[in-house]
Amino acid sequence: MTIIQGLISFILHIDEHLVDIIGMFDVWSYAILFLIVFVETGVVIFPFLPGDSLLFASGAFAAIGSFHIGFLMLVFFISAVLGDTMNYHIGKKVGTSIPPNSFLGKLINQEKMLKAQQFFNKHGGKTIVIARFMPFIRTFAPFVAGASQMNYRYFIMYNVTGAALWVGLCTMLGYFFGNIPIIKENFSTVLLLIIFISVLPGIIGFIKSRFKK
Repeated sequence: MTIIQGLISFILHIDEHLVDIIGMFDVWSYAILFLIVFVETGVVIFPFLPGDSLLFASGAFAAIGSFHIGFLMLVFFISAVLGDTMNYHIGKKVGTSIPPNSFLGKLINQEKMLKAQQFFNKHGGKTIVIARFMPFIRTFAPFVAGASQMNYRYFIMYNVTGAALWVGLCTMLGYFFGNIPIIKENFSTVLLLIIFISVLPGIIGFIKSRFKK
């Protein structure tokens, strides 16, 4: 429970934790941010780590000189691309051999894998790009892409495109708007709003699918 509470605190008060990280690690803070994004995008069991909110908050700190905005975006971009790439290869390696009674096995079976393969063949590029802006789905999409044998050249092209759009948009929004007084004074609320907007498409899709059933 303490770990969960700590994680929630980190997400909701990420600005305060970034101050601590910068104070403790100085230039090595870039490495910490790299690892967070890399694990969040690259390891399918860690979808709960901060993504959009981390980029936004880091952009806000770059605006006041704590980070170099160009180098920060490069770090985020490389970690996002490498994370999705690793996740793809993990999915390709073990996606079809997951024990059916395991947590992932209940989410991914042969029938779902076949549907996923058909879906990625038809909408693969769009799926990878859009998934970048959706928590949880962002972590799960490259794994399923690999497990469903999505063409790697096709995947990497949209992986790079999605990472560039995600990092560029979220970080620059923080850079230009994160230090506006009303946003700075209500930073936790703004981060919650960002998370809500990120998951809204998934909520709408789920509701539509339930109605169709």
